[in-house]
Amino acid sequence: MADLVARGVAEDPAPRRRPPGSTDVARLAGVSQKTVSRVFNDEPHVKDEVRQRVLRAARELGYRRNNAARALTSGRTRTIGVVALGSALYGPASMLVGIERAVRSAGYALSVANTFEGDPDGVSGAVETLLQQGVDGIVLSEPIDEGPLPIDVDVPVVVFGRMSELSAPRVIMAGMSADVPAYAATRHLLDLGHPTVHHVAGPQRWFSARDRLFGWRRALADAGVVEVPYLEGDWSAASGYAAGQQLLTDPTVTAVFAANDDMALGLIRALIEQGRAVPDRISVVGFDDIPIAAYLNPPLTTVRQPFEFLAASALAALLRAIDNPQEALSQVSEPEVDLVLRSSTARYSASSSAPPADLGPDPPGPSESSI
Repeated sequence: MADLVARGVAEDPAPRRRPPGSTDVARLAGVSQKTVSRVFNDEPHVKDEVRQRVLRAARELGYRRNNAARALTSGRTRTIGVVALGSALYGPASMLVGIERAVRSAGYALSVANTFEGDPDGVSGAVETLLQQGVDGIVLSEPIDEGPLPIDVDVPVVVFGRMSELSAPRVIMAGMSADVPAYAATRHLLDLGHPTVHHVAGPQRWFSARDRLFGWRRALADAGVVEVPYLEGDWSAASGYAAGQQLLTDPTVTAVFAANDDMALGLIRALIEQGRAVPDRISVVGFDDIPIAAYLNPPLTTVRQPFEFLAASALAALLRAIDNPQEALSQVSEPEVDLVLRSSTARYSASSSAPPADLGPDPPGPSESSI
């Protein structure tokens, strides 16, 4: 044997210790293997003291569930598929983080399929990929309008927004009151006495942008205010800046609701550059409450989105649909509107619509309403 080792032939390594199993956990916790199974399947009617004892034993032994084996016996992978728009925008990214936390907290795995604007089969291709992986349910986060989805979806689906083109047997709509925050933002400006409110909308292929446009329109209509033409941006600060340059051509503008904070940031930059002080001359409201919103000059009044709450509520409804396929679909709890009031809005004054005396005419803006 020594000669073999000298020639580079190693001795057989010691047999690898097998990973701990549920029987080992049961023995250490002093319970039956069935109880261990009930704990890790999140079944009811297990005393909390027993549940904690089993979980402590599992941690001590380094036990992990074999989800592959579990899938073979249960027919479920305990995996949630998420179709997310491949975007670094604050809203979609924050929603994806909230979904991931909710999925993991529920003891499920997460599989993400990103889509990109301009890909004609983005959503349908992503859904098909997730179905081929055998996911138990699907979340459509920040969907955009790609027309009808030509696929057969046979698992429960939760959608954030009003995606009417989706055809599936069990669809849960979350965020169905997404126009309400936009309504509140517009109403806030009207309640400050502004004659009307202009709107810098998001790209209308996004269902969330449509919701905010609808909320703005509904607030104007309820107040008996004639709707003014809206401008369409692309969520970027650059498009907000361009919208601000266009709004500068109208000296009567005193209030603007931007569909996200990035566009509001660009809008404020354009207004201040040309002497339209915010909020003295023009009040501005954004949407999302991005981390820097409180530190802008002036700090931005905006709608704070409860991403964690929305994700947890939607996932809870989806898991109930997975666990109880014969029951009626659960309703998703809608959050309260959280309008964060800061210094970018002020009460309307008739003098605010007068052009500044020490500046020349405002620079001409683009002729079209789409930025």
